[in-house]
Order: sequence, then structure tokens, then C-alpha cells
Amino acid sequence: MDYRPLRLIGPGPLDRLVRTLEALLVVASQPLSVDDLAHAADEYGPRVEAALELLEERYAEGRSGIVLERVAEGFAFRAARDEAAVCERLFERPADRGLSQAALETLAIVAYLGPCTRPDIARVRGVAADSVVAGLVERGLIAEAGRETAGAVRYRTTTLFERVFGLENLSALPRLDDLGADAGEIRARLEAVAERRGA
Repeated sequence: MDYRPLRLIGPGPLDRLVRTLEALLVVASQPLSVDDLAHAADEYGPRVEAALELLEERYAEGRSGIVLERVAEGFAFRAARDEAAVCERLFERPADRGLSQAALETLAIVAYLGPCTRPDIARVRGVAADSVVAGLVERGLIAEAGRETAGAVRYRTTTLFERVFGLENLSALPRLDDLGADAGEIRARLEAVAERRGA
């Protein structure tokens, strides 16, 4: 790989910065933004972005057992797709395994409507959501996001949710129009709850 053009961005060799960013991303417990990486490496943003491009090439899907991905408005390493099954055996309770239909529905509601309360979720799903919400909080896929004036806890999705489902941010969620025949009903339910909340 030819590093020469990118070395022109600021002083010092870029290959050293690439190694530094690689180390930071390996030890990080959550995705890191360009600002996070620049601060930790004591570097300029444009040099960090150039070094990340090199890392993305180096760890492109199909070239390595791990992949550098843009997720949760940052960067993180994940296992390559063809190694995912092997990696899953290492963990007892992966966050994205064993999710019930109710949990998936609840996650979708919180992702599209959040932050929202348990009563909001129940109005969309048509059934109580207490145990499902508690399970998703325990798995780290949703978290508390303050309270409404009436005291009800509001929930939002977490960066783990974005990471598990491979989303750079929530704007990467599929548009409701792309969800097929049920999109109209889904939209109507979400809009009805949003209208009740004054959104």
C-alpha cells in the first residue's frame, strides 16, 4: 500500500498514526469518533481521518478476520461476517441472539419513536411492555433517557444497539416506506403515539 500521498497531511509519518489508532480501537469498549481518536492520539482531525481510511482499506471485509466499521457515529472493530458464527460460541449471551419477536418490536419502536415511555410502547404494540423493556435494558440495547413531567421513564436505544445491528447512527434505519405492506399500519401507530405526546 502506498502511504506517500497521505504523508503530506501535516508533519510526521502517517503509518505511525495508523498503528496508534489501531491500538486505540482495539482497547476501546465502544465506538470512537474522529474527535475521540484525535484527542487520545494528540493529533489533528484531518490526519486521523486519513489514517482511518488506510485502516478501513487494511481491514476491508474479506481481507482479514476483523473489519473496521463506521458505527454509532464512530469507528469500531468487529468480527468479519464469515467468522461471526465462530465468535458467537465464545459468548454465553450475545446481545443480538435470542431476541423474541416482542423484544424486536419494542426495539423498533424505541429506535423510531424514542425517547419514549413504556405506555407509549404499549400503545403501539397493543400489549404491556414492562418485562420486555426490562430485558432490553439488562442486555444494554436500550437505556433510560430522563423522565416525562408525569414521572414516566423515557427510553432510547444505545450505541450497543447501533453496533449490534451495524448502524452508523439512527438515521441509517430503514425508512418505514421500505418495510413493505405493514408500513402504513406501523406509521399510523407511531404517529398516533407521537400526537398524544405532542411531538
